[in-house]
Amino acid sequence: MEDQSSTSAPSIDPFKLLKIVQNPDGSLTRQSLFPSVSITEEESTGSNTSQLAFFKDIPLNPQNKTFIRLYRPPTPPPNTNHKLPLLIHFHGGGFILFSATSRPFHDACSVKAVKLPAVVLSLEYRLAPEHRLPAAYDDAVETIMWVRDQAMDINGCDPWLKEYVDFSKCFLIGSSAGGNMVFHAALRALDIDTSPVKIIGLIMNQPYFSGVERTESEKRFVNDRILPLPANDLMWSLALPKGADRDHEFCNPMTADGFLKEKMGRLTRCLVTGHGGDPLIDKQRELVKVLEAHGVDVVAEFAEGGCHGIEIFDPLKAEALLKSIKEFVHTCCRCVNSESAAAKSTL
Repeated sequence: MEDQSSTSAPSIDPFKLLKIVQNPDGSLTRQSLFPSVSITEEESTGSNTSQLAFFKDIPLNPQNKTFIRLYRPPTPPPNTNHKLPLLIHFHGGGFILFSATSRPFHDACSVKAVKLPAVVLSLEYRLAPEHRLPAAYDDAVETIMWVRDQAMDINGCDPWLKEYVDFSKCFLIGSSAGGNMVFHAALRALDIDTSPVKIIGLIMNQPYFSGVERTESEKRFVNDRILPLPANDLMWSLALPKGADRDHEFCNPMTADGFLKEKMGRLTRCLVTGHGGDPLIDKQRELVKVLEAHGVDVVAEFAEGGCHGIEIFDPLKAEALLKSIKEFVHTCCRCVNSESAAAKSTL
């Protein structure tokens, strides 16, 4: 993508770009940018990618109108020694847009379920500004706790999870705002007994972070076609707690106090991916440096060019991202297998 820097104030209307209208009560009217995939399509005979995996919806918190979309590959594991990892997925959209049912996120989860293979759990979380942060993080943690209860067989375990999933091999995964949710949900999970569920990897694709001070990449891509600065600022103003600025820890954890950074050092292995044409690239690189400085094992993959959310628009980039995720997941799972074998040998 060409350099889109500008010395003049941006003339972009972020409401028009994002296809949103703010109502008098502060809520949003959203004009869908992507079609949704209904649960009835699971039984259709079309040839689109949603048919790669079986999927179903499960209520999470009816009061909050949250639910889980669960995906599994068509073929079960050959035996209990070859059960699959579980990927807990959070979709992107700046915390204000989209759904777990939105076509690009639905299809991506379906593809991962078959090609990794894995069971994928995608969360329909509450959106801002109707539900400002930390509502989405609360929903993410509630999902992790739901998975723990399933693993403990409290009130029964979903048959797909029981047959397919190795609960000692769980991952949190998300792109953009979903990547931000991975980070914050993982931090919160450190304070919770999730056993027998073990989160062994965090996958953050182009995670959504910013700050009051403009980074060089934000200034360089001020009029970016996908994520121009006015749209970025608007989404954060709608998502953050009222009165908070972009140096709030939800948006800019890199400037957080020592306690939060100490918790960062307890995070499990991370995969952080990004593209040089993304206005957020500098913040993503900064995140990697902070994590590494606190002893976190980080696999960082930053490609040249591209744009924010490029895997939605470019099949080759989507394939490359899937390859990186697959390698990371398989590496983390091999480590668990090795540790388990070593523990058994000492008995």
